[in-house]
Amino acid sequence: MQTIDRLIRDRAGDLRTGLVFEDRHWTHDDVVQAQAQRAAALLSLRRPGPFHVALLMDNLPEYVFWMGAAALAGAVVVGGNPTHRGDELARDLSHTECQLLVTTSDYCNLVDGHDLGPALPAQRILVIDDPSGDIDREAGSHYATLLGQFEGAALPDPDITQVTEESLGLLLFTSGTSGAPKACLCSQGRLARIGTIVAQMFGIEGDDVCYMAMPLFHSNALMAGWAPALAAGATAALRERFSASQFLVDVRRYGVTYFNYVGKPLSYILATPEHPDDTDNTLRRCFGNEAAEADVARFSDRFGCTVQDAYGSTEGGAAVSRTPDTPRGALGRALPGTLILDPETAEECPRAVFDERGRLLNAEEAIGEMVSQTGAAGFEGYWRNAEAEQARVKNGWYWTGDLAYRDDDDFFYFAGRDYDWLRVDGENFAAAPVESILQRHPNVVLASVYAVPDTVVGDQVMATLLLRDEAEFDPEGFADFLAGEEDLGTKWAPRYLRITRDLPTTATTKVLKRVLRNESWHCDEPVWWRPGKDPSYRRLTTEDVAALDKALAER
Repeated sequence: MQTIDRLIRDRAGDLRTGLVFEDRHWTHDDVVQAQAQRAAALLSLRRPGPFHVALLMDNLPEYVFWMGAAALAGAVVVGGNPTHRGDELARDLSHTECQLLVTTSDYCNLVDGHDLGPALPAQRILVIDDPSGDIDREAGSHYATLLGQFEGAALPDPDITQVTEESLGLLLFTSGTSGAPKACLCSQGRLARIGTIVAQMFGIEGDDVCYMAMPLFHSNALMAGWAPALAAGATAALRERFSASQFLVDVRRYGVTYFNYVGKPLSYILATPEHPDDTDNTLRRCFGNEAAEADVARFSDRFGCTVQDAYGSTEGGAAVSRTPDTPRGALGRALPGTLILDPETAEECPRAVFDERGRLLNAEEAIGEMVSQTGAAGFEGYWRNAEAEQARVKNGWYWTGDLAYRDDDDFFYFAGRDYDWLRVDGENFAAAPVESILQRHPNVVLASVYAVPDTVVGDQVMATLLLRDEAEFDPEGFADFLAGEEDLGTKWAPRYLRITRDLPTTATTKVLKRVLRNESWHCDEPVWWRPGKDPSYRRLTTEDVAALDKALAER
């Protein structure tokens, strides 16, 4: 039986290094003992109802200890997202019916004064670094005292906890880049199987060091980082928060051999100053998703490692894997029964057509939603959200909500999320191909493309550009650059360009497009625009904003 509970028990007595954080080291056996101690405390605190435990903290050793404790106790971990605030965070914890919150003093203020649901009164908030943070203020039992009661505790009796492969292990909130997040179900068996498969795919073994800088509340950190390290008996090297400037420092410090990522970390690391000895490091393999195509190649060359960017979702309904013959820019091939369908008609989209330089010529016809005819069986559902489940599973097929296209050789290409559709002058297209073109500009680190309303009908294209530190925006030069990109669709050139030094992102560095869309041109940063058909850009003025707002109100 493959479960996280079983994988943890297998590490008992293992005296190799299992966890490193800053200057501290723990053997695998030390980690298991810490997890057993907290599992005993957790079982003592259990109340009737869903056995859900929220963890709200950065990548600290305590996060690993409590994740393991929950698995051993048969509890469910709810990953609290510290980028959420106020009512949004309270909604997450209340919706998932958490009966215990383990957090730090840094994040206590995020929940103070908010209704976290009847299962989680203030007395059930456990603050790990604050002696006054009582788990039961009436009894006066704070964190250190609580754990002291269970020092040296044995592993929980499996006959009592009754953990199976089907036991719910995690509630994983989707990133919420486009709207309200959903809590995805993940069983212990599913996470253990994924961890074992990833470890085998990348040859992770006991002498490997897996660098965990992605936040542990996110599925990527768990499925591509922690679970593979646990399954292989490898060392987990924790980074409290991701830092591009400290990435190579940490790789050398810990002897990192494997790194998992999600979103844009490769772009941020590549934006740091390059040095002649960057390849002088221990890193051999990187695995993640949503990296820019050009960044994968540049990262591999600069740091002398193999980077594999793949497609997968928290829900697990569909997956695409690279093969040795995967062409540049493609995700790879999917399992049989994976299709690209028009989301309105449910008809299969035509195959992609490319020019001699490999640029997509029929984006409007070829891009559709990726759908798996068999993926519904692997989708475990959402916590108390039948509406969201129905949006994912239709007629027994799993609809990913992601845009893609497929070539004649059955290679799939990612084109963005379903909220990345734009409709300009009656033409539908996806944001991802436009972003890819904008990021060819040497001064652009990241480009985020999204729809803003047109003053007449439909959408207009707006892009927020994150420039390199030393770069200044050149409106004429950028217009010339766009004119030279032959695969830029006639409707694709951004009408509005927002120039930024700091994109709003989730904790996993995914760009929060809903924030950018909502702000549109109402922001404190420079916005350039093309008022008419002239391809040149000029600064958007206060008078321009007033005129746009008036036209939209009249529309």
